[in-house]
Amino acid sequence: MVQFEELRLRLLESEKPMGELAAALGLEEMAKEIATLEEQTAAEDFWGDLKNSQKVLQRIASLKNKIKAYEDLKSAFDDALVMIELSDEEGDLDLLEECQSSVEAVEKELDKQILATLLSGEYDNNNAILTFHAGAGGTEAQDWCQMLFRMYGQWATKHGFKFTTVDFLDGDEAGLKSAVVVIEGENAYGYLKSEMGVHRLVRVSPFDSSGRRHTSFASLEVMPEIDDTVEVEIREEDIKMEVYRASGAGGQKVNKTSSAVRLIHEPTGIVVSCQVERSQHQNREVCMKMLKSKLIEIKEREHLDKIEDIKGEQKEIGWGSQIRSYVFMPYTLAKDHRTGFEMGNINAVMDGDIDGFLNAYLKKQSLDALNAE
Repeated sequence: MVQFEELRLRLLESEKPMGELAAALGLEEMAKEIATLEEQTAAEDFWGDLKNSQKVLQRIASLKNKIKAYEDLKSAFDDALVMIELSDEEGDLDLLEECQSSVEAVEKELDKQILATLLSGEYDNNNAILTFHAGAGGTEAQDWCQMLFRMYGQWATKHGFKFTTVDFLDGDEAGLKSAVVVIEGENAYGYLKSEMGVHRLVRVSPFDSSGRRHTSFASLEVMPEIDDTVEVEIREEDIKMEVYRASGAGGQKVNKTSSAVRLIHEPTGIVVSCQVERSQHQNREVCMKMLKSKLIEIKEREHLDKIEDIKGEQKEIGWGSQIRSYVFMPYTLAKDHRTGFEMGNINAVMDGDIDGFLNAYLKKQSLDALNAE
C-alpha cells in the first residue's frame, strides 16, 4: 500500500545518518576504553584514591549509557521497519498511525543523539550551575523569576537530572528575587549554556487589579560546575567573606545560627552565596566551587588567556540582551530571538518542554562554526 511504502522510505532515510552517528560516536573505541577502565577497577589499590575511583566509575557509566542509547535506537529502527512491512503485507490501515509514531520516535531520538555529538566543548559534559535574578518591576518580575525557576526544574526532571537548590532569596510578596541551583546530569552544561541571558515575559499581571498588560524581565546565568581536578588560582586576600542567617523558600528558617555564606571576589566584583549546608565551613566550600566555576565560565566566554584578565564590568548580563520572549497575552508564543525557533504552546514550555529551543541553538552554533571555517 502506498501509505506504508512512503513510511518505509521515510524510515530508511534515517539509515545513513545512523551509520554516520555510529562513526562519530566511535563505538568500538568506547568498548575498548570501557574494557581498559574496568581492568583498573580490579586493581587492589583502586579504592585508595576515592576521587579518581569515582571519576573512573562515572566515565564507565557514561560510555555504557551512550552505547546502550545507540543500540536502543538501532533496535527501534529495526522494529519500526518490521512493523511497517508486516502491516503492509496485511493491508491493515488501522496500524498506520502506530507505524507513523514509531518512525517519528526513531527520527526524534536520532536527532537528539546527533545533537549530543555537537557538545564538544571542554566543560559541556559537566553539571550546570544556574543563577536566577529578577529584574526591575517588583513582585511581577519576582513572580516571573520563580516561573523560570520552576521551568528549568521541570526540564531537569523530564531528563532524569538532579535539581538542587543552593541559594534562595524570597520575593517581597511572591516569587523570588534570586536563586542558585545545580543541575546534575550528563551534558547538563552543554545543553543549558545557551540559556544564559535575559528572558522576557508579556502577560496580564495577576498582581494588577486593573488587568493591564505587563512586561517583566529575569536573567539567567549558566556556569559549568568545576571539579577539584581543575586548578584555578584564587588568592585568599582577594576574597571578602560575609555570613548571615539562612532562610528557605517561604521565609522558613533553615538555621538559627549565621551559617549562610556570601563570598565577594574583589578584583572582579563577582558575588556568590550558599545557605543550604548545615555549617559555615560547608557553605564556604560550595561558594568556592561556584566562584571557581564562574571565573572559568567568564574566561571561556570572553576568550581570555587567564583569570586575571576578567574585568568587573563583565560580571552582569545586560538587560538589553534578551534571548527569548514568552508571550501570554494577547496571543501565546515563546520565541527565541537568536534562532527564530518558536512554540505556540506556552504552557508546555513553562512545564519544561524547551528541548526545541536548546536543539535549535546547538544546530545554529554548529552551522555558524562550519561557515566560519
